[in-house]
Amino acid sequence: MMRALVKHPDEIGLRMEEVPVPEPGSDDVLIRVDTTGICGTDLHIYQWDEWAAETVPAPMVVGHEFSGHIEGVGSNVSGFEVGELVSAEGHVVCASCRNCLAGRRHLCHDPKGVGVNIPGAFADYVLIPKGNVWRHVDEVSPEIAALFDPFGNAVHTALKFGVLGEDVLITGAGPIGLMATAVVQHSGARNVIVTDVNPFRLDIARRMGATRAVDVRKESLSDVQDELGMLEGFDVALEFSGSKDAYQDILENTIHGANVALLGIPPEPFEIDWSIVIFNMLNLKGIYGREMFDTWYKMNVLIQSGIDISPVITHRFDAEDYEKAFDAIQSAESAKVLMHWSD
Repeated sequence: MMRALVKHPDEIGLRMEEVPVPEPGSDDVLIRVDTTGICGTDLHIYQWDEWAAETVPAPMVVGHEFSGHIEGVGSNVSGFEVGELVSAEGHVVCASCRNCLAGRRHLCHDPKGVGVNIPGAFADYVLIPKGNVWRHVDEVSPEIAALFDPFGNAVHTALKFGVLGEDVLITGAGPIGLMATAVVQHSGARNVIVTDVNPFRLDIARRMGATRAVDVRKESLSDVQDELGMLEGFDVALEFSGSKDAYQDILENTIHGANVALLGIPPEPFEIDWSIVIFNMLNLKGIYGREMFDTWYKMNVLIQSGIDISPVITHRFDAEDYEKAFDAIQSAESAKVLMHWSD
């Protein structure tokens, strides 16, 4: 038996329960969990909102951001050794749709999410298909390894367009936006401007390498551009907030032909002025998840080349204190909250 955080239907919160350790099938890897991260998806599940109730087949073990060490492998698994530090791509693809067959697994028509649609990693052990397991390089600690899922979102978004020598606008200083700040700064952007309304997170953005961290309630982006000698606007915009006001800031402050990567999910539909998109010839690109496994290789290279994303970690808890961890992530003074499962 093992400890696990189980989501039960029709109630707020999670329950710490004793459940059987999963048995690996022929193509599975059993991982002893070390560290897990809590993300916005987990919070939706915890609060059991409409989306969660329609999506999660509760009761089920949840959680998808994790790192751990290989405990055992199925009979058809090779190339992995017991004890290796690993994490996993959280989207388990169908392997039969057009994109999967063409090798574009990140565009799978019907992926299943670890900890969302299938049992997850808020537990002492998690079972992962061999094709989703990622072995970490020596430079990666278990805590940073546990962030590779959201770090991958940041890298996928930040590097979708070239940023070397460019002026980059990042809207939204949540954990993914903060990690993207470090990525574009590390990748040679000239100016990296981060906007939000949370002073605590804007302070982290400065530590992550932002040229300016802007509280949009107090400063205008046009004034910031004047201050920095920017004549026409931002060359690249990365949207992480899902805020309609942030979209408007992007439309009003980017150059003609700007590249715009969109990861933030709006809570509800809203209108934008498509004439600006058309007349300014903006290049909009929706981003979801990570490119399997190209983004993962880039993450390894970034870590090996010295990027530091650790300032995004603001809280650490023992797994038994999961209620405190979920309280922390709902605080205005938090970014990435971790739970430790191993001594």
